[in-house]
Amino acid sequence: MTASTDVPAAVAAERVREVAATVTDPELPMLTLDDLGVLREVRVDDGRVTVSITPTYSGCPAMATMRDDLVRTLRDAGFSDVSVAVSLSPAWTTDWISERGRALLTEHGISAPGPAPHRSGPTVLSLAPTRRTVTCPRCGSADAELTSEFGSTACKALYRCRVCLEPFDHVKEI
Repeated sequence: MTASTDVPAAVAAERVREVAATVTDPELPMLTLDDLGVLREVRVDDGRVTVSITPTYSGCPAMATMRDDLVRTLRDAGFSDVSVAVSLSPAWTTDWISERGRALLTEHGISAPGPAPHRSGPTVLSLAPTRRTVTCPRCGSADAELTSEFGSTACKALYRCRVCLEPFDHVKEI
C-alpha cells in the first residue's frame, strides 16, 4: 500500500504519524521516538512518505538505526515509498521529552533531565563537571554524587545515590 491519492493527505499523514510514533529509541527502548521528541514532522505528497527526525546531539550513533527502524515499520504498515530526513534546526533539547517519556525513564531506573539551560550567544566551554540537580529514580533522594560525566551512552551521566547506594544514569540536560 502507498499513501494513495484516494485517501486525503491529512488522513494519510495522521496514519503515518501514528505508525511512526510506535518506533522505539535504540538506546532507550522504553521510549518511542515520539516520547523522546526526535520525531518531528510527517509529510505525505503524492503517495511519498517523508518523516523528519532530529538527532539528540551531533554525531548521535543511533540515527542510522532510528532511520532504518522507521522505514521498516512504515513499510510493514503498508507504506511502500518512505524516506527519512534529518532536521538539524531547531536543535533538539531535552525539553522535548514528553511527560510520559520522563515517567518511563524514572520507572526504568534512569533519572530524567530537568529543564534545559537556555542560552543566547556563545557557549562558554568548561572542563569541570556540570552541576546538576538529580533525583535518584529508585528512592527519590536528591543526595547523589557524580561518578562519571559519561554513563551508558554519551548523552547520560553516571551517578550514585548516597542514600540507597544504587548507581543510576541521568539524561543530561541539553
